[in-house]
Amino acid sequence: MSATSLLMPKMGESITEGTIINWLVTEGESFEEGDILVEIATDKVDNEVPATSAGVMQKHLYDANAVVAVGEPIATYLAQGGDAEKAINPSEKKEAQPTKAQTPKKQPKQKVAPATRAIVSNENVFVSPLIDSIARKHHISYEEIARIPGTGTKGRLRKKDIMQYIDDGRPFQFAQPVAQPDPDAYKIPNLKLDKGKGKIVEMDRMRQMIADHMVYSKHTSPHVTAYVEADLTEMVQWRNDNKVAFQEKHGERLTFTPLFVEAVAKAVEEFPMINVSVDGKNIIVKEDINIGMATALPSGNLIVPVVKNANQKNLVEIAAEVNRLSSLARENKLGGDDVKGSTFTISNVGTFGSVMGTPIINQPEAAILATGIIKKRAEVMERPEGDTIEIRQMMYLSLSFDHRIVDGYLGGSFLRKIADHLEQFDTTRAL
Repeated sequence: MSATSLLMPKMGESITEGTIINWLVTEGESFEEGDILVEIATDKVDNEVPATSAGVMQKHLYDANAVVAVGEPIATYLAQGGDAEKAINPSEKKEAQPTKAQTPKKQPKQKVAPATRAIVSNENVFVSPLIDSIARKHHISYEEIARIPGTGTKGRLRKKDIMQYIDDGRPFQFAQPVAQPDPDAYKIPNLKLDKGKGKIVEMDRMRQMIADHMVYSKHTSPHVTAYVEADLTEMVQWRNDNKVAFQEKHGERLTFTPLFVEAVAKAVEEFPMINVSVDGKNIIVKEDINIGMATALPSGNLIVPVVKNANQKNLVEIAAEVNRLSSLARENKLGGDDVKGSTFTISNVGTFGSVMGTPIINQPEAAILATGIIKKRAEVMERPEGDTIEIRQMMYLSLSFDHRIVDGYLGGSFLRKIADHLEQFDTTRAL
């Protein structure tokens, strides 16, 4: 049987050539129908070239990074059976297929209970169209696919791998990994982007930690952001009228932050499933309500001091704690206990003039609130005597939440409740 040529495929009307990125089947290696043989790049898109039939790779005619015209042969292979066996190195063939006398008796497969073996979960597993089709037919989720060991190049999953897995009774169907994957194990591809020229500023240790934390959070939690608009006119007027008297009586400045913390703590009490963390397949509902405040340091870095048990403090106590933590942050004197134990975080992006923000969740929390700038706007007000246009103090609030455990109903209801507490502020309260 003669060798068959693998041609550079045509990947678009205007595409005349392609670049070989990477060979996924080495010379002498067998493959099955649907296995990805090679990755090809064009000036528009990258493509994987699947095998149209099973066979054995005979020879690569071009190495990686070679540019080849569409329709030109890039490799030769032998169809499965017949001469395909000859493509394998004779010594390898002899070792791979021992004589009848040497062939050991096939042992029956032993099914191992999922709880007693380590399951490796490859969340970055590549799923070819063929594997995807088989998985859909047998109702195999991508999470389960990630647990199936692949025998292809670089651990790629092949048709025979998933078919063997199905024949074995899907032993990993309900298994859980014994250890969470190490985020440091994920490698960022070298895209060779043009970063330009300029002054090199090395990240300090805190900035590196912030960067790692932000990337980890986005990788871990599927972020969804909801928005509401709140009318803070009465609350702003009360604060402006009483801030001097408040400081004279209690010796504490009355900023908007304590008012936000108070409203959030009340809302968390009413929606305790916001005050949670994820532990594998379990949800930990926190007993304490500790509100973190995203705060900028003099260096420009970010830190989150925490108001512990905010729901158990009155406004004076919250204001005192907010002022203490803010002062320590400005002086770079925050202690370890000051930044530990947060269960929900507020980021006041309005401090910098931002109308609204889409904050990144402070792991391992389930949500984070951003408060925008309080801005005067003309609003239509519904009054008993009719609609009027009035100047109101308006603010946007945005809630980013972890969609693994917080759905739209919970996230939206919680956010609306915070706005309600701010809008329905008791202006008759005593100082």
